[in-house]
Amino acid sequence: MSREKIIIDTDPGQDDAVAILLALASPEELDLLAITCVAGNVPLALTARNARMVCELAGRRDIPIFAGCDRPLGRALVTAEHVHGKTGLDGPDLPEPTMPLQDSHAVDHIIACLRDHDPGTVTLCPLGPLTNIATALQKAPDIAPRIRRIVLMGGAYFAVGNVTPAAEFNIHLDPQAADIVLKSSVDITMVPLDITHKALVTESRNAAFRALGTPVGIAVAQMTEFFERYDREKYGSPGAPLHDPCVIAYLLRPDLFSGRHVNVEIETTSELTMGMSVADWWGVASRAPNALFLGDIDADGFFSLLTERLARL
Repeated sequence: MSREKIIIDTDPGQDDAVAILLALASPEELDLLAITCVAGNVPLALTARNARMVCELAGRRDIPIFAGCDRPLGRALVTAEHVHGKTGLDGPDLPEPTMPLQDSHAVDHIIACLRDHDPGTVTLCPLGPLTNIATALQKAPDIAPRIRRIVLMGGAYFAVGNVTPAAEFNIHLDPQAADIVLKSSVDITMVPLDITHKALVTESRNAAFRALGTPVGIAVAQMTEFFERYDREKYGSPGAPLHDPCVIAYLLRPDLFSGRHVNVEIETTSELTMGMSVADWWGVASRAPNALFLGDIDADGFFSLLTERLARL
């Protein structure tokens, strides 16, 4: 079976970093063409820095990394240093990156990459706000039918919101962008909080990362230890949800997940519910399905996969 060509669009973020590492540790299945960065968890300069740091941690200076949009479409940027720390990647003591950013804008690279490859061969994996993806679709509508699929981390239904009572962070930060993407007619899979809040980094799971004894394993343990302090206090849970690696795990092991093809609309007008993912889980609306909305995960299988793959780096 041929490897799936992917572009990771991201705003690292400790969980984004683990997702990148999982992709890099899976070369038999995934061909990581590029990493494109967007403002989200922290401002753009830091997300671009963090992506390079993670690639250097994995010994993969060959991965091209592009900086993209530095603010949402039509809204102010609201970052999440209170969750991820002032750098967005607090926890491990990683050296400053030396690999360069590419000269092109991330949006232009996404467009060029989709045009350069055969239609239906490149998957987009957004792990943060959808600003880069929506901007590319607006700038070059011809790319939509060329995208194999979009597998994104974002949204919530049964889990409601994590940044407001109604909305998940990635969608809430740029709801206009999410609305554009969900209306693009591209094959979309959403990995919402309903999934990620079942993928908790417990003490034993974190100990398994540290027990790898490698720079990657130790750094991941330090990242998740820092990351989990916020969620333990907020939710009273036994660990932090590991959001973004679920996107990569879905590409590798879709059998670990289940969900439904439903219609998902994004609230873009009401400040009370801004960014809410209105998922028609029970099929009560007349709107046609536009996304596979995941609802459950085999968490033990997910962490077994993640630990096994990280051991390769």
